[in-house]
Amino acid sequence: MTWTSEELVLWADASLLVANKPTGLLVIRGGFGEEPYLAQILEPDFGRLWIVHRLDRETSGVIVFARSAAAHRDLNTQFQERDVAKVYHALTVGVPTWEENQVDLALRRDGDRRHRTVVDAARGKPSLTRFAVLERFPGFALLEARPRTGRTHQIRAHLSAVGFPIVGDALYGGGPGLLPSMLHSGENVPGTADRVLIARAALHALSIAFVHPQTGDPFHFSAPYPDDMSRTLQALRDANTGRAP
Repeated sequence: MTWTSEELVLWADASLLVANKPTGLLVIRGGFGEEPYLAQILEPDFGRLWIVHRLDRETSGVIVFARSAAAHRDLNTQFQERDVAKVYHALTVGVPTWEENQVDLALRRDGDRRHRTVVDAARGKPSLTRFAVLERFPGFALLEARPRTGRTHQIRAHLSAVGFPIVGDALYGGGPGLLPSMLHSGENVPGTADRVLIARAALHALSIAFVHPQTGDPFHFSAPYPDDMSRTLQALRDANTGRAP
């Protein structure tokens, strides 16, 4: 699939650019081949972009770039001092009994043979994520995640550690995705070959809030769900009310 700047950009001025990253697209150049990446798509129209933070390939949603060295320094400082508020939505395998939960588990990047981020109290870095349950379905739940630190795979690793991996996140125990046959029971029915509703980690960067690096004004941006996540949630809601998916 190909994308254009016009489709992806939510905001641009002399200091920053805010985009809605599609799932499946890297933020910066990967290690192999000539695979397209988000900065490559945007830079022909907007010039050099400085990386402020990243989203995983499969994660969709809002992301911020700096358009000058000065803006880059300012935004980096805001991230380091935890002045940036990020909100993610995740669809999980399993349904928490709690309404809100704070996961404070130290994480170590590239901690095993599968290059996962792992919980490591001795050698990990302090990592904190706040979670809240938004909706419950048979076998699944929609959660809000507010990371207070910015570790690699933090939300994915924290949810896996507390027993609620993200749907489709095979690396952290969330399985290959969600099939229509799973909507009522939370389990796949052997022998079914129906269409996968979502075949990637169901994690979306919903919003971000920070202070504009030049004007000092408070800025807040949000990105709508991509089609696969909207379709999956609607199917779960329909099944939950007895309508056929």
